[in-house]
Amino acid sequence: MTTDKLTSPAAGPAPESRFAKADGVEYHYYDIGSGPDTIFLHGGGPGCTAWSDFGPVAPYFARDRHLYLIDILQYGKSEKCRITGPMWDFHATKTVALMDELGIEKADFVCNSWGGTIALNLAAKYPDRVRSLVITGSMPVFYGPLAPLPERGHRGRTARDVYYGGEGPTREKMRTLITKLEWYDADRLPDETLDLRYEQSLDPEERALAAMSDSPRGEWQDLTAELGLVEAPTLFMWGREDAFLTPDYPMMLARMVKRGNLHVMEHVSHHLQEERPGAYHAVVDGFLTSIDHP
Repeated sequence: MTTDKLTSPAAGPAPESRFAKADGVEYHYYDIGSGPDTIFLHGGGPGCTAWSDFGPVAPYFARDRHLYLIDILQYGKSEKCRITGPMWDFHATKTVALMDELGIEKADFVCNSWGGTIALNLAAKYPDRVRSLVITGSMPVFYGPLAPLPERGHRGRTARDVYYGGEGPTREKMRTLITKLEWYDADRLPDETLDLRYEQSLDPEERALAAMSDSPRGEWQDLTAELGLVEAPTLFMWGREDAFLTPDYPMMLARMVKRGNLHVMEHVSHHLQEERPGAYHAVVDGFLTSIDHP
C-alpha cells in the first residue's frame, strides 16, 4: 500500500494538448475528462506550466470532471505576449475570452499562486462565469493582518531574478528554488518534476521576459476592493509551512470574500497539489460537493 506520506508522484507524460486563439492571443491547454467544467490556473514560478503544477493531481479530478489545464500567458506554450496596464485585469479579460472560445459558460476554478489571483479578479469582474473558486497560496493584496509580508511581498519576484541572474538557470538552482519556496519535504521532490520545470525555464522567450524583470508583465494590482465583490463560494487552500505567506494571511482573505472558507494542510508548503495530491483532491472535492448544499 502506498500513501502520499512516503512519496509524491511525478506529473507523468503530458497528454495530447491543444491551442486556441482568444482575443488576439494564443493559449495552450489540456482538455481531460468529462463532467462539470473545471479550469486550472497554475503559479508564476520559473518553469511553471499547467502540467508541471497540476499533472500529479489531474487524474483524481478527471474521474468526474471536465478539466481545462491552461498555460497562463507568458508561460509554457502559451503566447509570450507583452502586457501593458493592470496585469490581473489583462489576464482576467483574456481568460474569459478563452472561455468564450472553448464554449465554457461557467466553471469551477482550481488555482495555484498567480493563477488564483487571476481567478479572484475574474470572479469579481465576471461573476456569472464562476461557479466556485479554490485558491492555493495566492497573494491578491499586499498586506497581512499580523506582520509585514516577507520581503514586502516581493519574495517570488526576488527568487525569479536570482534564478535567471548570475550564471543563468541551472538544474541545481531550480532544485533550490523549489525545495526552499514551494515544497516542504525536499526528499519527496521527484526528479521528473524537477526536470520538467528546469527544461521549461530554458525556453528562450521565457528567459527574455525574465531578463526584463517586471516590465513586460503589466502593472501590479492590489485586489482589496475586488475581493469584496466576489460572490462565488471560495476555498483558500494553504500549506501550514508556506514559505511566502503564513496561514494568518488566508484567514484574512477568507473574511474579505463573502463566502470564504479556509483549509490549512500540514507538512506542505506552496504547492500542496503536487506534494500531497491525494489529500489535496480529497479536501477540494469535498468543498466542491458542499457548495450545492445549504
